[in-house]
Amino acid sequence: MTTSSLDVLAIAAHRDDVEQTCGGTLLKMAQRGQHTGILDLTQGEMGTRGTAEDRAREATEAAKILRASWRHALDIPDGRVENTWENRLKIARVIRQTRPRVVILPYWKGRHPDHYTASVLGYEACFLAGLAKLALGSPRSANSQPNLGAGKAKSSARHRPFKILYATLYYDVRPTFVVDISDQFEGKFASIMAYKSQFSDQEAGKDLFPAHDEIRKRVDAMARFYGMLGGITYAEPFLQKEVGLVEDLLAIPVKSI
Repeated sequence: MTTSSLDVLAIAAHRDDVEQTCGGTLLKMAQRGQHTGILDLTQGEMGTRGTAEDRAREATEAAKILRASWRHALDIPDGRVENTWENRLKIARVIRQTRPRVVILPYWKGRHPDHYTASVLGYEACFLAGLAKLALGSPRSANSQPNLGAGKAKSSARHRPFKILYATLYYDVRPTFVVDISDQFEGKFASIMAYKSQFSDQEAGKDLFPAHDEIRKRVDAMARFYGMLGGITYAEPFLQKEVGLVEDLLAIPVKSI
């Protein structure tokens, strides 16, 4: 999976986080001809279920289902995603290499420390990637796909995404907007279920993970809730920090009453 640059890059702490929070949106963008990518910060070695090797294979399959142009996993320790200078540089290198116009990050609050740390870490890395005087080499990781066709000169040139969005699915906050994934819901669910090591019925973690037959009900219910807010069937929620810009009052979607 290679490309010269990405239109959308989703960054998350663990393999399967992106599939759950914004997988339908990534698939929709890919179906529109845009280049999408996924950056997993860890290998998932601390997960209750499966191994890092299992999750690597499953992540590759999930990326194919979502039609992602590129996927890459860093070597930040699972369970120890920390906002350090070294980790910021690791992500900044990827930002310069992939040159995304839009970056999707986890929401900055949540249950798992890796998730909310990944949010702040990703934002600060996006800022650093735009500093012209900051010299960065090529990204290196345990699971790297370094050839994006961009060349060394382009990968080291400064770059800052135009837009940073936050996927808010697993935190109770009112989103700025939702993306209609009614046509992509089945693909989103298939990408989640590609992680057989995580979502098959088993003794390990049975008190933490829903039963296999319950998973679709939960994914369906959440997508329907946010779809209802947007007046459609299924949706994924996002938040942006900046004020939106409207040119035509008659073109604003979602009716008021």
